[in-house]
Amino acid sequence: MDKLERIFEMQNLLDTDIRQKRQLEFSQEEWMQKEVLAMLSELSEVLDEVNFKWWKNKKPVDTEALQGELVDILHFFVSMCLHAGLSAETLYEKYVMKNKENFDRQYGRSEKKGYEIEPCAECGGES
Repeated sequence: MDKLERIFEMQNLLDTDIRQKRQLEFSQEEWMQKEVLAMLSELSEVLDEVNFKWWKNKKPVDTEALQGELVDILHFFVSMCLHAGLSAETLYEKYVMKNKENFDRQYGRSEKKGYEIEPCAECGGES
């Protein structure tokens, strides 16, 4: 079992335990909504860790706290994948395909329009 599969297995065990202990029953749609809101909350905590408030004095970034917030986001993301019926293997496969497509878009090898690099006026037309 690879690390991603292990993460999915661990998250499934945690989700199952929480659902049982707290007697939670929601539809797939409700789970997704709740998990998106939870991820937004965690993303806000990431922002707090990286000094996004320009009107406040900066503080040193607490790398440990920042990493903890990113792990919290991963928990909710993997839970969303599980509720959407997405396995670790399928997530990996879809990621590989989308990564290739994203590179293809950047290099003009995609049917998708809107990613063309505009010539640079200041550098004599080169991008």
